Amino acid sequence: MSAAEVAVRAEAALGEGPTWDPAAQRLVWVDILGSRVHTYAPASGRRTVMTTEQHVGAAKPRAGGGLVVNLRDGVGLYGPPGSGEAFRWLHREPVPGRRANDAAVAPDGSLWFGTMRYDEAPRGGTLSRITPDGAVRTVLDDVAVSNGTGWSPDGRLMYYIDSPTRRIDVFDVDADGLPHDRRQLAAVEDGFPDGLTVDAEGCVWVALWDGGAVHRYAPDGSLDRVIDLPVRRPTACAFGGPGLTDLYITTARTGLDAPHPLSGSVLVVPGAGKGLAQAPFAH
Repeated sequence: MSAAEVAVRAEAALGEGPTWDPAAQRLVWVDILGSRVHTYAPASGRRTVMTTEQHVGAAKPRAGGGLVVNLRDGVGLYGPPGSGEAFRWLHREPVPGRRANDAAVAPDGSLWFGTMRYDEAPRGGTLSRITPDGAVRTVLDDVAVSNGTGWSPDGRLMYYIDSPTRRIDVFDVDADGLPHDRRQLAAVEDGFPDGLTVDAEGCVWVALWDGGAVHRYAPDGSLDRVIDLPVRRPTACAFGGPGLTDLYITTARTGLDAPHPLSGSVLVVPGAGKGLAQAPFAH
């Protein structure tokens, strides 16, 4: 496997949430603490930056164009560029001391969005599901740092990370799309598991905060592959490119006294594997 290369040289404080937008053939990612949503089109090299009014935990493509965003005070919608559609809240629930974190779109088109306290206090965060009509259901209400969420290729399993536990957990998913029977898939000793993605073979790729690597775990939880990185704080990963074969990795520089020159950039490992097509938010 080839080593990581630089896709986007940047100095994001907390780069996060890479997501491939197949309609636009571009990568969408955020700088949470910089309150910015970035896009990058590998074919042309074109980049865009949009500033949000609050810290932004995640941004995902919408089925009707535009983006759904997980902001400090809730979930909101941006229309497609040039559409004239103003930003609006889909769900607003401000909680003092709490902010948005990672989010993911489920196979049914619902958004699963996480929160955490700025001080990372135990039991201060949540994982909730929001449907396109704005109906919200809190599924987990006792997490510290809600992070990576993903589904198996057949949609019958859901993977989830609460970073301070140093675990990647797996749930069964019922007919209503809700998880149950939580159990450990794998434990991490070097660093903290952060964002994740699931590939076409059902393996789980996890970025290791303070671990300087991305790990690939087989469906039985065994460590299958390690990609060492030059930066200490990779945050999340996602497959992209025309064939979904390139692994994009966001990184952070926040909290580092002497960050690596590439900390805050987006890295890419060409030909790393084969990703799953991600559903857009069904709105």
